[in-house]
Amino acid sequence: MLEGPDIHRALTRIAHEILERTKGASDVILLGIPTRGATLAHRIGERLEQVEDVKVPVGSLDITMYRDDLRTKPARALGHTELPADGIDDKLIVLVDDVLFSGRTIRAALDALNDLGRPRAVQLAVLVDRGHRELPIRADYVGKNLPTAKSEKVKVFLAETDGRDAVELIK
Repeated sequence: MLEGPDIHRALTRIAHEILERTKGASDVILLGIPTRGATLAHRIGERLEQVEDVKVPVGSLDITMYRDDLRTKPARALGHTELPADGIDDKLIVLVDDVLFSGRTIRAALDALNDLGRPRAVQLAVLVDRGHRELPIRADYVGKNLPTAKSEKVKVFLAETDGRDAVELIK
């Protein structure tokens, strides 16, 4: 599906779109959803700095305890939440995740954000949007729209965690 250069281009395009829509990203905070969303947030932050020479705060937002499937899935390890020292109040938060599917992960992230402060606005950036939404959530920035069957899986591999960059469709 996607290889390293495709992912690089998609993240560069997302960075440019963030700069355009936010008029320079001066009050933007990137918060990645662990694991791969946090890695992607750092990569987008690096591109923002390369393109516009603007240092955007990057953090992570653990949503584990906000998930609506805690009762039905096996226990999972808690991730790490890391916020800028100034907090998130009155800032434009861009949530970053690898794959947007049902929208339930993003709903959990919005609940988690609500407990941490009151952002001015929240936007969403995803590497892959595969459709099949169960909630009225859409991404503001999308690297690749990838139509899938509900039974298929989209697997994202990133060099930092998996040793390579790729997106694969598993039937």
